[in-house]
Amino acid sequence: MRTAHRKATTRKVSKGATRLAASVALVAGAASVAGLGTFGSFTSTTSATEATTTGTVVLTASNPARGFDVAIPKLVPTDTVQRALTLTRGSADETFGSVALTTTSSTANVLTGDATKGLQMRIDQCSQAWTQVGSTNALTCGGTETPVLASGRVLQANTMLPVVTTALNAAAKTSFLRVTLTLPEAADNTFQNLTSTINYSFLATQRAGDFQ
Repeated sequence: MRTAHRKATTRKVSKGATRLAASVALVAGAASVAGLGTFGSFTSTTSATEATTTGTVVLTASNPARGFDVAIPKLVPTDTVQRALTLTRGSADETFGSVALTTTSSTANVLTGDATKGLQMRIDQCSQAWTQVGSTNALTCGGTETPVLASGRVLQANTMLPVVTTALNAAAKTSFLRVTLTLPEAADNTFQNLTSTINYSFLATQRAGDFQ
């Protein structure tokens, strides 16, 4: 009886050893397949450069004869004042898509705040510099005169000036402006002894984007 029991034990151990060997063989096979993905490769690299620059948008203002540097004296109803201003686009700069005007007042009062009784402004452009008429305070155009902004309240908000844009984009790159201010006859006693400074801001915007 003991001999038969020993033979059965021997068979079980032998079968277990066979399974272990098969398992090891599978792992070795997987490692062999993974090794197939490791190999050398040929490569080549090159480079190129592209010069890139950006344009500039530059607008300057200057005071010619009887410009904005000449203060406006004490006004009474029906008085008219004319002042010259020259706008110039930079010589090597991009053309403009538009030029807009915004005017603000340093002091909040009826002189600039009243839309009908307060200061009224008109702007004209000349093809050349404005000249003073004799000993008067009037400015005249010796070339072609073009309206820029019809008479209206002195305070403006982002008002487009296409005539100015066209002039600045031309070969001369210059816009000669005459600003005319008038205190209406309707201004009453509430307008007496008032003071204000009018700020003129011209905003030049770049030309439309281009496909280059």
